[in-house]
Parts: sequence; C-alpha cells; structure tokens
Amino acid sequence: MKPLDRIHVDPAIMAGRACVKGTRITVTTLLGLLAEGQSIERVLELYPDISEADVRQAIAYGALLSQEQELALTDLS
Repeated sequence: MKPLDRIHVDPAIMAGRACVKGTRITVTTLLGLLAEGQSIERVLELYPDISEADVRQAIAYGALLSQEQELALTDLS
C-alpha cells in the first residue's frame, strides 16, 4: 500500500479526526457520503478543494482502520 500522504491527523484540527491534508474535510465526512451512494464525482463537486486522489486515500484510510477490529453486524444492534 502507498503511504497515506494526503491524510493528516492533528489534535489541533477537527479534534484530531483524520482530515484531507491542508483542509478541515474529515475522512468520516467523505466516507459517509460515499456510503450514502454519492459518487466520487459528486463528492468532488461538493468539495472542489480536494482531488480524486484525496478521496481515494480517504477510502484507503478507512479500509486500513477497519482491519484493526472486526465486529459482527449483530453486535451493532
């Protein structure tokens, strides 16, 4: 996997939530939009200050975090 050089975590920015570097756009925001069915193109329309590469790294970051702990879907109800 390539380094996630477009994702940045800083305790002083957005309470330490992972953001696209140089912005206050959180990975959570981008993943939420994609999970709702928005296309990458639509996300870029909503956030014109980021690039497709930024969105793809946000997806990669989310995938990396999901490897840390797996929960059965029944555990979420």
